[in-house]
Amino acid sequence: MVSSSYSNLLDLATGAADQGPPPAALGALRRRLPSLVTTPGLIEDSPASPSTPSPAPRPRTIVVANHLPIHAHRPASPSQPWTFSWDEDSLLRHLQKSSSSPSMEFIYIGCLREDVPPADQDAVAQALLDSYNCVPAFLHADVAARYYHGFCKQHLWPLFHYMLPLTPDHGGRFDRLLWQAYVSTNKVFADKVLEVINPDDDFVWVHDYHLMVLPTFLRKRFNRIKLGFFLHSPFPSSEIYKTLPVREELLRALLNSDLIGFHTFDYARHFLSCCGRMLGLPYESKRGHICLEYYGRTVSIKILPVGVYMEQLNTVLALPETEAKVAELMETYTGNGKVVMLGVDDMDIFKGISLKLLAMEELLRQHPEWRGKLVLVQVANPARGRGKNVAGVQEETYAMVQRINEAYGAPGYDPVVLIDQPLQFYERVAYYVIAEVCLVTAVRDGMNLIPYEYVASRQGNDKLDRILRLCKPEEKKSMLVVSEFIGCSPSLSGAIRVNPWNIEAVADAMESALVLPEREKNMRHDKHYRYVEKHDVGYWANSFLQDLERTCKDHSQRRCWGIGFGLRFRVVSLDLSFRKLAMEHIVQAYRRSKKRAILLDYDGTLMPQAISKSPTAKSVQILNSLCRDKQNSVFLCSGFTRPTLHEWFPCDNLGMAAEHGYYMRLKRDAEWETCIPAADCSWMQIIRPVMELYTETTDGSIIEERDTMLVWNYEDADPDFGSCQAKELVDHLESVVTNEPVSVKSTVHSVEAKPQGVSKGLVARRMLATLKERDMRPDFVLCIGDDRSDEDMFQFISSAPCVEDLASTAEVFACTVGRKPSKAKYYLDDTAEVVRLMQGLADVSEELALQIPAEGEDPEDLWCVGELQ
Repeated sequence: MVSSSYSNLLDLATGAADQGPPPAALGALRRRLPSLVTTPGLIEDSPASPSTPSPAPRPRTIVVANHLPIHAHRPASPSQPWTFSWDEDSLLRHLQKSSSSPSMEFIYIGCLREDVPPADQDAVAQALLDSYNCVPAFLHADVAARYYHGFCKQHLWPLFHYMLPLTPDHGGRFDRLLWQAYVSTNKVFADKVLEVINPDDDFVWVHDYHLMVLPTFLRKRFNRIKLGFFLHSPFPSSEIYKTLPVREELLRALLNSDLIGFHTFDYARHFLSCCGRMLGLPYESKRGHICLEYYGRTVSIKILPVGVYMEQLNTVLALPETEAKVAELMETYTGNGKVVMLGVDDMDIFKGISLKLLAMEELLRQHPEWRGKLVLVQVANPARGRGKNVAGVQEETYAMVQRINEAYGAPGYDPVVLIDQPLQFYERVAYYVIAEVCLVTAVRDGMNLIPYEYVASRQGNDKLDRILRLCKPEEKKSMLVVSEFIGCSPSLSGAIRVNPWNIEAVADAMESALVLPEREKNMRHDKHYRYVEKHDVGYWANSFLQDLERTCKDHSQRRCWGIGFGLRFRVVSLDLSFRKLAMEHIVQAYRRSKKRAILLDYDGTLMPQAISKSPTAKSVQILNSLCRDKQNSVFLCSGFTRPTLHEWFPCDNLGMAAEHGYYMRLKRDAEWETCIPAADCSWMQIIRPVMELYTETTDGSIIEERDTMLVWNYEDADPDFGSCQAKELVDHLESVVTNEPVSVKSTVHSVEAKPQGVSKGLVARRMLATLKERDMRPDFVLCIGDDRSDEDMFQFISSAPCVEDLASTAEVFACTVGRKPSKAKYYLDDTAEVVRLMQGLADVSEELALQIPAEGEDPEDLWCVGELQ
């Protein structure tokens, strides 16, 4: 099972690289597919048992991560087999143990931490598959180094922890070769998933920043794959993230997931901000779930911090080794009158070990009474990365520990005890049990479960209570001093939160944690323990998988197809009844119709959103051609003013509605009429000062004033700030015009205030009613628009009252511009397609005019209809 490494990034990203058939062993993991089709719609398992119903498939989740939850043990000699054991400390291992669905089967895909020689890879893969349900991904050593220690640890890890590569020594400058290794490795993982997946039934759960482009490869192969992704690291603010040269590729890859999980709202907010600023994707909340619409697919955002595996912790707490270690540490420290403060961190630049030591030094300087009594035990686990930064942290840590111990130590007393050797889990738990305070001063960390483990360990059990000389359960206590920059901080409301860069404040927090009244410590511990016990790893996993199932439940009810090349691939997903308006389809209906009503929007429909709003000569020519056809009634409905429309469109038979339908006229030389009784617009004097206030405070926004409308436009403002200000403006305006006959509505990049009762739906109603009065009921209706204001038209022409105004054989085409949720049944991709469609209809009209001589008809009985925004 030797995996190929790819050097051609284009072939890799487009999936053009050849894939061989999956090994026979992996085929066993696939769900057995029916083998015989007997009659249409009936599929049976075998010819011998045509009436035997197939059992319900067992639910499966394919868990994909950088490393398998497996310890691989290299054989002593080449003739002996490899041996394996579960990594009981791995988060992925706990998923299966803590699942609330006993029938759920988990398959793990990832790399081993040991390098397996090519000659042993097939045997190792077979053993892992048979005994552990694991599928290993084998990488060549050079690819693995460039992928993990290169792109992951030199680019993504520092950037996601807010460290920019300002100099070659500070982080790493972007290296395209490392990026190619990252993509090629993700492709190898994708191949492993494809070997075992049953796409109709299985769920795929991808973990962490090592595999951020994997969703694109999987979505390209199976458009309806049920795919979740969880990021275990922080996600940086848009100002940091946008410095990444491949920023859009990673965002679009993540959006090929169905559900994206983050530990905190801050991380999710930063991701959503990046999607809004770089891809122009807004988000919304649907019944408590944050969602993005991405080419018709709903991508859900999950905010849920991971927990600890309580069953494992309780088991370790009950071990005799743990009890013996606790007794030993009690004799070493508590028996000698010492108070232990504990820190457990990896030896890397983001864990803030040096800041913690500086705070300890400051505490001993400010509070001499703690000298000889307070001991900071710092457990320094080996760093996961490597390089000069790690070596620098180690040198600084050793030097600071030596300086503090020399300055404040005494015979038999060291203020700081540094443990730089890996501890067994039971040994670490023993330190948790005897520590009065746990201190975490990371400057940036995705989650950090150390505080959770500490709280659970301090709860202990009866035997440990006796060793600790606790007589009553209410005497259990724990104190946490945690950095406000770690993921678990928001969920630990009883902890003392600190800015780790403020050394004096951290020292004060440490002293406060020591001297806090016992009753207060008991209450804080109880609050934290109830949270940690409930929100364990099982709660986290089950909640994520339930949301993934909810998000994917309508996959079979959508039409899907892929578009785009390479890592810009995405899937378009539409409702079965929502389809593209085909030129040949509408042309045929147009040809056979006798009376036609055409309603058109302008800005965003006939013209793209641009600085210059005036129509092109081609657009005016097309409208003239349509209006010359005496079978047509064309109407243009817009938010612009009457003089503007009159100047832009010199079409004699073109009907128009200005200011979203407040004013109407049936042809160019007709008088403008109002769709509703003349409105009192004195409310504009109330609204204008409010809009001016928001314009002054929102750079890039302007006020557009019309006869009966005021529009606050923030198209050129900062998208996040503009959207926030728009929501506030709507609330503000609604509060000041409660008793006024005015409607305030938020649209794309604007807030509109207009008289009540004015809508484009009213325009459509008036137009069709007029045709009915003149005995010109249309048998062809085409309505095209692009934004929320056009939905009123779509809704009306599809309603029962509208049917009464149409011919019995009428064909109705409601069409929106862009693939998005709409009351329209059809869509066109953009304004260019709209113009091509209208040009095609105009050509048909001219062709028909040449075939059938025009009869003498009174032009006063005909007028034209369309819509302008």
